[in-house]
Amino acid sequence: MKKISALIPLLMLSLAAVSGQAAEAPAAGQSKIDAVATKQQAYPKVVLYSVAWCPHCKEAKEYFTRNNIPFINKDVELDEKAMDELTKTYKSQGVPVIVIGDDKKVLKGFNPELFEKAVKDIQSKK
Repeated sequence: MKKISALIPLLMLSLAAVSGQAAEAPAAGQSKIDAVATKQQAYPKVVLYSVAWCPHCKEAKEYFTRNNIPFINKDVELDEKAMDELTKTYKSQGVPVIVIGDDKKVLKGFNPELFEKAVKDIQSKK
């Protein structure tokens, strides 16, 4: 009985490791690094200027996360430099502001359809 009790934690760890590997398995012939790189290349650089309490900022973050869109979040209440960029460079007093592709497109507010259209416009110009 003691042997079985000792094996249970080991068995659970083994199952957790195997199930974690299966969930992250890349496509056939593609390494994990290649899979991540491919996803990151699919989208241009995305920077989100936000604040923690903003419902539209939260919606944008959830959309990006749910769709595996890599983005940089800059909370303008916590980051003075980000606030300067928001107000001086992008001439905005409100959030969210989404900067796509190294200033190629600047969206004020969040609308998933407009975001995807802006991304497609940038990708078509490459």
